[in-house]
Amino acid sequence: MAQGAGRGKGTRLARGRSAAQRAWPVVLMAWERWQALSDEEKDRYKRQAREYADRGRKAFVQAKRRGPGRH
Repeated sequence: MAQGAGRGKGTRLARGRSAAQRAWPVVLMAWERWQALSDEEKDRYKRQAREYADRGRKAFVQAKRRGPGRH
């Protein structure tokens, strides 16, 4: 048998399940916090996220224009 044969899928599923179980309380707390925010606060966070995404896109385009190896 080849090295690692018979272990792949089941082990990955178990790892994924374990990660999901660890992440679930954090996700739930974040969701509850988001739900508790006022509409104005939610809008402010959404606007901030859009601005950060725009800045990231612009930085990516500029880096792409500069070419490889140039920072």
